[in-house]
Amino acid sequence: MTRKQRRLTLIGSAGAVLAVALMLILIALRSEIVFFQSPTEITQNGVAPGQRIRLGGLVEEGSVVRSDNAEVRFRVTDTANTVAVTYKGILPDLFREGQGVVTEGVVGSDGVFVADSVLAKHDENYIPKEVAEALKAQGHWQGEEGQSN
Repeated sequence: MTRKQRRLTLIGSAGAVLAVALMLILIALRSEIVFFQSPTEITQNGVAPGQRIRLGGLVEEGSVVRSDNAEVRFRVTDTANTVAVTYKGILPDLFREGQGVVTEGVVGSDGVFVADSVLAKHDENYIPKEVAEALKAQGHWQGEEGQSN
C-alpha cells in the first residue's frame, strides 16, 4: 500500500467514525429536539417537576390575571387540555388572550408551569403548527386552509 492509499484510508476511516458518532448523538437527542410541547403532550407524558421544557399553545380566553408585583397568571390551552402558567416580568407587547404563545420554564411540584420567558406570536397569521392541527381536528380552526408555517 502506498503512502497516498494509506492517507486516503485514514481520512475515510476518520470520516466514517465521525458520521457514526454524529448519528448516535442525533438518535440520543431525538426526543429533546422539540420546539415546544403542547398541554396535551405534557398531560399525557407526565413531565417531572423541575424539568425544563417549552410549553406552546393558545392563551385561554379570560384566564389572564395580573398582580401588583409584575406577576401574571394565565392558562395555555390546545383546546383539549390546559396548563396553568405563572410568569414574573414584563410580557411582550403582542401577548393577549386567544393568541399563540410559547413559554419556557419548569413544571412546579404543584403542576403549575413557572415560566421564565414568554414568546408571543410574531404576526397576524402565526400559530404553532401543532396547535393549528389540534384546532382543525376539533373543528375550532378559523385560519386559512392553505396557510404555511
